[in-house]
Amino acid sequence: MQLLRIDWNVVFTIINLIVPVTNVMEQRKQMIEGQIADANKLKAEAGDLKKQYEGMLAQAHEESAELLEKTRKSAQAEYENRINVADAEAEKIIENAHKTVELERDKTVQDLQSQIAVLAVAAAGKVLGEASTNENNRLLYQQFLTKAGGVNDADSK
Repeated sequence: MQLLRIDWNVVFTIINLIVPVTNVMEQRKQMIEGQIADANKLKAEAGDLKKQYEGMLAQAHEESAELLEKTRKSAQAEYENRINVADAEAEKIIENAHKTVELERDKTVQDLQSQIAVLAVAAAGKVLGEASTNENNRLLYQQFLTKAGGVNDADSK
């Protein structure tokens, strides 16, 4: 039985070594678990931040699309407004041109009637063989105007 003889000092030394080592291992295990928990917490926070970023990015895309649509509509309205203004101005110019042409035509007709009246008076004087006097010319002119439509000539007085 000698072989199985154990020195109690060695046993106590081994026990004294095992207890601190197990304590160190337990502390190490807790430290690793704490680090893993911290890493998982950071990972969850990163995931939350990523979701928040993606939400903000989606919102920014939405806002930019809305702004683009609003700008497009505003530009279209401005375009249509300018087209309408240009059309109105063109209509006004055309209307003024028509009025000017009509006034010129009326003036030309009056001038022609006046010239025709003078020629008619001269021709009538020659046909009648009378001497052309201002009073005879005036009477013939008045008769011609009465028959031609009663146009008043302000220049013939």
